[in-house]
Amino acid sequence: MLGDAINRRDFTTLLGSAAAAWPLSARAEQSKRIRGIGVLHPFAESDLEIRSWINALKEALATLGWKDGLNVSIDVRGGGGDLDQMRNFARELIDLQPDVLVAITTRSVNAVLAEAPTIPVVFTLVTDPVGQRLVESMARPGRDVTGFTPHEQSVGSKWVQILKEIAPQTKHTTVMLNPDVAPYYRMYMSSMEFAASSLEVEISEAHVRSRVEVEAAISTIANQPASALIVMSDPFLGIHRDLIIALTAKYLVPAIYPYRLFVPEGGLISYGVDIVDIHRRAANYVDRILKGESAADLPVQTPSKYELDINLKTAKALGLSVPPTLLATADEVIE
Repeated sequence: MLGDAINRRDFTTLLGSAAAAWPLSARAEQSKRIRGIGVLHPFAESDLEIRSWINALKEALATLGWKDGLNVSIDVRGGGGDLDQMRNFARELIDLQPDVLVAITTRSVNAVLAEAPTIPVVFTLVTDPVGQRLVESMARPGRDVTGFTPHEQSVGSKWVQILKEIAPQTKHTTVMLNPDVAPYYRMYMSSMEFAASSLEVEISEAHVRSRVEVEAAISTIANQPASALIVMSDPFLGIHRDLIIALTAKYLVPAIYPYRLFVPEGGLISYGVDIVDIHRRAANYVDRILKGESAADLPVQTPSKYELDINLKTAKALGLSVPPTLLATADEVIE
């Protein structure tokens, strides 16, 4: 009987030890299954619009089975327009040893590639990736970098046409950009110049690298009769959109923007891709890479749809009457 008791006690102890060991083993297995995704962008982390892009990415990943904190860890860093900070954040993300990096805009791609050229990268909002030598071709990137471009070359003509339609008195249009962060802008200029010529509109460029230069440029435009503004697809201008919107309102300058994010905040009109949708689509590429595919084999995606957004309140403040044909084709009208 005593021997039986000892055996039972030993058996119970053994079971207890095994039970204690199983959770540790399970946790170890779980940790092996957790994958890493790093996200880098040049905007302020407090920017609510940019947060909506990141949330769209996370929600789409969750739909595909990648749930943050469960089987994947998603770490996000925003540079707030500071190039040095971008590099620091790129290093931070790479130190976390992610399986894939999501880089929003060219500046982010360059920052992560400078630090870790071997980690797969899915980019968004990168214009002319071939011309910028980020990929070898759109169909076959040739390196572990792929992603989604925001505009095709011909969109420049649409910006001019739509601006002329909503502000028919326009005789001169200025294209504003920061050439340091938008070196690709020339690819749009030929189509803008062609459209401007056919509409008898003069076109010029304003290069800006600071908030002071942005104000000087818009002030100059305002002093030219029948003038309007095209805001280039440029992360610097996106970061400083509050200033641009305030100044175009102050100086009564009609302006067209490349993305919707300007319009709810007071911008007149925008024509461009749905950025939230792009980040949902980017989740599919992240998923495929996490499952073993190579970014080098995933073709760079071009826009499948553009959206037109109009702020009627801003149009009224500028003394503009939006044509019914333009209203009829708008995806969103803010009143």
